[in-house]
Amino acid sequence: MITVHILYPNQPGGRFDMQYYCEKHMPMVKARLGAACVGFTVDAGLAGGAPGQGAPYVAIGSLKCTSVEAFSAAMGQHGAEILGDIPNYTDAQPVLQVSEVKVG
Repeated sequence: MITVHILYPNQPGGRFDMQYYCEKHMPMVKARLGAACVGFTVDAGLAGGAPGQGAPYVAIGSLKCTSVEAFSAAMGQHGAEILGDIPNYTDAQPVLQVSEVKVG
């Protein structure tokens, strides 16, 4: 099992439509990834590590996927549509990290 984390940096003056991301984008991504994706979560940034510090990321999406190979194959087929939807909810440049789930 892997997790694909999509981190959206919190930028001054940046735009992020959390409702669109939660209700439209992530369900569409899960549908397009099909059996490769067994679920997803969305976290909204609240704060950084120091008192009064803003969150470094406005949002973090996480896709639970069966394997790197399954995720890569599904993205190969539907990646253009998925990436093409990004401007509908943000002007941030997302940062991706693929992780192996060790405890779940």
